[in-house]
Amino acid sequence: MLLDTASLYFRAYFGVPDSVRAPDGTPVNAVRGLLDFIARLVQDHRPDELVACMDADWRPQWRVDLIPSYKAHRVAEEVPGGPDAEEVPDTLAPQVPVIEAVLDAIGIARLSAPGYEADDVIGTLATRAAGPADIVTGDRDLFQLVDDARGVRVLYPRKGVGDCDLITGDVLRERYGVSPGQYTEFAVLRGDPSDGLPGVKGIGEKTAAQLLAEYGDLAGVRAAAADPLSKLTPARRRNLVAAAGYLAVAPTVVRVATAVPLPDTDPALPRAPRDPAALDALAGRWGLGGSLERLLAVLARTAR
Repeated sequence: MLLDTASLYFRAYFGVPDSVRAPDGTPVNAVRGLLDFIARLVQDHRPDELVACMDADWRPQWRVDLIPSYKAHRVAEEVPGGPDAEEVPDTLAPQVPVIEAVLDAIGIARLSAPGYEADDVIGTLATRAAGPADIVTGDRDLFQLVDDARGVRVLYPRKGVGDCDLITGDVLRERYGVSPGQYTEFAVLRGDPSDGLPGVKGIGEKTAAQLLAEYGDLAGVRAAAADPLSKLTPARRRNLVAAAGYLAVAPTVVRVATAVPLPDTDPALPRAPRDPAALDALAGRWGLGGSLERLLAVLARTAR
């Protein structure tokens, strides 16, 4: 099981009241919410291995170089010569180091890679996986990693993580009219305002799927736009031609990296905490209470 950790702790932050606080009054709603999410996921799906994948760089420069608008609206502070700071709620940012420390003390594997997003870590681990893998994320971009033959699926939370859509190739074909292999180019044509990807003017999900069904792939769509004898309408042809620069680079930006160099780690679920003393100190300092106790109980029952 591969966790898009930031996606889940953002969901926890907005889903758990900020009245959930440490003894000193500091909000810990994201910390406790994430621990409850992991407990529920392990209980419901019983993975043998679990990795909390993190962003080392939430807005990699190599993606920004290709599409400068990539996540630009989420930049809180530009750092000359360094990574931009992401706009994060004031009471969430201090909880992230606590989340990292708690996961480390429990012994849950946590991975990131310089210059890459958590999506890329997930893509690499899913590609390397010798057996089935479940990806837990609220980010539709990761639908491109679905692989029915290898058992790679996405658990896409609807409310909390106890109610997840199970995304397989059949679901993608039924819901969007595209195969997993077409999903990246479908997302390119459609665009995604949440990531600063403009897409092609006048092309939404249905049209993007229709174009890929008719012409096979993005190269086929672009070739049709350049062919005056193709069946494209004049307006659609104009919009595709006008977006030629974007269409040339966007697949590289949207496509999840699958060959990221990663440090060795043991992804096995721990039966007992790796560092009990550190975990006790964190539990007392941050008032992790029942959330931590529930996760440890689930791990003790299910970890091998």
